[in-house]
Amino acid sequence: MSRIFLPPSYGVSLSRRRFVTGLAAGGAMLGLGLTPLQGNAASYQHRLGPQVLRGKRFDLAYNPTRVNFTGKERFATAINGSVPAPVLRWREGDTVTLNLTNNLAEDTSIHWHGLILPYQMDGVPGISYAGVKPGETFTYQFPIIQSGTYWYHSHSGFQEQTGAYGAIIIDPKEPEPFSYDRDYVVMLSDWSDEDPNNIYAKLKKMSHYYNFRERTVPQQLAEMREKGLSRYMDEREMWNIMRMSETDISDVTGYTYTFLMNGVTPADGWLGLFKRGERIRLRFINGAAMTFFDVRIPGLKMTVVAADGQYIEPVSVDEFRIGVAETYDVLVEPKDDRAYAVFAQAIDRSGYARGTLTPDPAMTIDVPAMDPAPILTHGDMGMAHGGGDMAGMDHSAHGMAQPATPTKAMPKMDHSAHDMSKPTMPERDMQGMSAAEHAQHTGITATSMMGSGKAGYGSKREIQHARTEYGPHVDMRAENALYRLDDPGVGLRNNGRRVLTYADLRRLGPTDDPREPGREIDLHLTGNMGRYMWSINGIKYADAEPLRFSYGERVRINFINDTMMNHPMHLHGMWSDLETGDGKHIPRKHTVIVQPGARISYLVNADALGEWAYHCHLIYHMPGMFRKVIVSKGGAS
Repeated sequence: MSRIFLPPSYGVSLSRRRFVTGLAAGGAMLGLGLTPLQGNAASYQHRLGPQVLRGKRFDLAYNPTRVNFTGKERFATAINGSVPAPVLRWREGDTVTLNLTNNLAEDTSIHWHGLILPYQMDGVPGISYAGVKPGETFTYQFPIIQSGTYWYHSHSGFQEQTGAYGAIIIDPKEPEPFSYDRDYVVMLSDWSDEDPNNIYAKLKKMSHYYNFRERTVPQQLAEMREKGLSRYMDEREMWNIMRMSETDISDVTGYTYTFLMNGVTPADGWLGLFKRGERIRLRFINGAAMTFFDVRIPGLKMTVVAADGQYIEPVSVDEFRIGVAETYDVLVEPKDDRAYAVFAQAIDRSGYARGTLTPDPAMTIDVPAMDPAPILTHGDMGMAHGGGDMAGMDHSAHGMAQPATPTKAMPKMDHSAHDMSKPTMPERDMQGMSAAEHAQHTGITATSMMGSGKAGYGSKREIQHARTEYGPHVDMRAENALYRLDDPGVGLRNNGRRVLTYADLRRLGPTDDPREPGREIDLHLTGNMGRYMWSINGIKYADAEPLRFSYGERVRINFINDTMMNHPMHLHGMWSDLETGDGKHIPRKHTVIVQPGARISYLVNADALGEWAYHCHLIYHMPGMFRKVIVSKGGAS
């Protein structure tokens, strides 16, 4: 049996400045057995990121590994002694074998994020297998039937937060539809010196524990003068009823996080080398536990050519937001012999990760200034009256959400469980039904009507709420959540830069399955911020029945976000065909961001027998906002 190592407890938090910038030449070098005193050569190597492993057979091992990202040593849950883990480079058509040895004092696992494979190899303890016990080795083996940029991470406890993540690159059998001279992974992540169990405990006690951007008295006085006392008091009452703050953009912030790019802190910055005139492919992966990043390279246009590993029609942008677990491939073409900053600011502007594209490691470039910290409006919360809070957006396709209803105003309802795994009526069969008739059919309460807008369904449909949403797990509901596919999101609107949105994503080539869905399922993303509880349809995972799909069927999933947070929803084992309005070029994704107070829809082919995980990829939301999906022959019931 392998020797088992038990790391010591995590320590206390450091100064905020140390967390935002990180420690120069720190973390990964200690993981390699080096120190910052070993000179420029070691520092240069450190800034190039993790090693790349190629082939068909791999030996991976979990070991507690000392790292130092902030000035104090901590233990990371490292794979092969590296944070991030090594880049795994495979080839489409091969079969890979991966032997995972667990040298930790606790169970572990690896999930191959975005890969289509047998469910027994998916790596989710309690669903696809039992996990890997201390001292044991588990062998994963599966065929590679796709290509593109993906990643892998632990699906056990909070190990992903402590370093258990790495990139996967799968080279295609056929020539790609674009060319490039250099190819770099850009893995974004968030590191904390705190034990993630302590972070979670703090959030359970006070959901805004890490938010230090509360409104000041001068700001409130200025707002009173601008809006008038009556309007100001009305808006404040709405936020107070919901027990929410418009400055609460991220649950966990740069107060405790150091943001990393390929395992390198902002003080150093990752290095990517080039020669003038070369075309460079950058494979961005958000491997963070909780952080959305807004990415730009000042002075360079980025051409987005793939989303979640799948080719899209090229889109030229200045900036894009990458949600937790998403991947984007971009092409850039530096024309000058100078350095360029690869800048990824956290969505709440509490810190950043950064790198440098340069023809010479000795060249430097100033770090761009961060944008102002964003403020949530009533529009972001699905409460805008006529959309006035989000002026400047293009409302022509879908309009803005109308007032949501805080639960204080809701009547008492039956809290009996509603099984959302049972089929709802297809869209075409609901036309002409009254709200009462539809509620009787589905067992849920219809609250309003809306135009379907961007998705282009051609008929109005009812916004419905499960009876279970009228309980302690839910502190607000969006009464008129609308599609906002062309909205770049809070903090990115009208910033003078061309920002990627989901409306820009068009599959390269035709949609391979033009079938209409046989049924659709509404899933409300719900939460209670005061108690830091997250759920789907008001039911936490521990109390929920599985969703059941019949093998071979095509299903429409409608997500309605009743919360103030962005949620990256990830379905294992099957593609999510995102409905963006063009049914002939539907882009495929493995992770879909649902904005606050909004709805989004995608189609799923239930073509993978077995049991699969379905969850929000924010690690501290996952315990409650999670479902098991069972795909079986004749399984929908």
